[in-house]
Amino acid sequence: MSINISVLGSINLDTTYHITHIPLPGETLQVNKKTYAGGGKGANQAVAAQRSGATVHFIGAVGNDTAGKFMLETMGKENIDLANVEVKENEQTGAATILLDKNGQNSILVYAGANSLISHKQIVKAENVIAKSQYIIAQFETPIKATLEAFKIAKKHDVITILNPAPAAKISDELLELTDIITPNETESAFITGIKVKDQNAMHETDMYFKKKGVKVTLITLGSRGVHCSIGSISQLVPAHKVHVVDTTGAGDTFVGAMASILKPDFSNIFEAIDYGQKASSITIEVMGAQPSIPTREKVEQVYGKED
Repeated sequence: MSINISVLGSINLDTTYHITHIPLPGETLQVNKKTYAGGGKGANQAVAAQRSGATVHFIGAVGNDTAGKFMLETMGKENIDLANVEVKENEQTGAATILLDKNGQNSILVYAGANSLISHKQIVKAENVIAKSQYIIAQFETPIKATLEAFKIAKKHDVITILNPAPAAKISDELLELTDIITPNETESAFITGIKVKDQNAMHETDMYFKKKGVKVTLITLGSRGVHCSIGSISQLVPAHKVHVVDTTGAGDTFVGAMASILKPDFSNIFEAIDYGQKASSITIEVMGAQPSIPTREKVEQVYGKED
């Protein structure tokens, strides 16, 4: 039986400009190629979870435009439940402009569009869907007030909350108290806590910061070094899988969605779930584009073999 996951998040149409290097201030660069793909942190995480075998319910918004229609069709083909995705009149669908260099590193500009219009009323309408989920995942490309409301509903129904605080933003103690699992990267973690993740002592301080705020599990993604996990009295690095980097877009989102798709609600397989998420993420960065690069569970097992 698959895990039920609700995702509250962004839906974007990504435009990627392929260039030799990220431009310096005032520099003009020739673009080698321009490509389009489905994106948005929320949509990426939903696709990753669904492709790894979860049943996913999405809470979000698109504009009444061509991009919105395209994204609804794209996500519909993934068999993601879109009953709680609203089409906002007189608003554009969210968009991301990605500058991708020849080493696979990127810089991203995000336009929120319809994503910024997710309302309290829309979250309340989705209560039944949230209540029947094992997990709800949220990020910061949609209003933080909406996330707070969704997490309050989740706690009312004993649903585990996963917060991916990206892009980085200051988080209220109230929201952290409602967060079971937090998944920042090292830059986001430093922004939130004021502690630079530079050594083991700093990592321990960071773990303590989130623990004191009520977070049960802290997962700090460290790129090619892996994922630092703090749960209970255990603090451990789960190493990354080394691959050839083509495009890092969507790698963190793939990790979150794929990890959640196999995580047991009692967290008893947390390290296996982290490793699985990293395997899925490693495949993502070897392929161009956000959603087109997200692997299925079958693909992960084909590349890395089945778990015992």
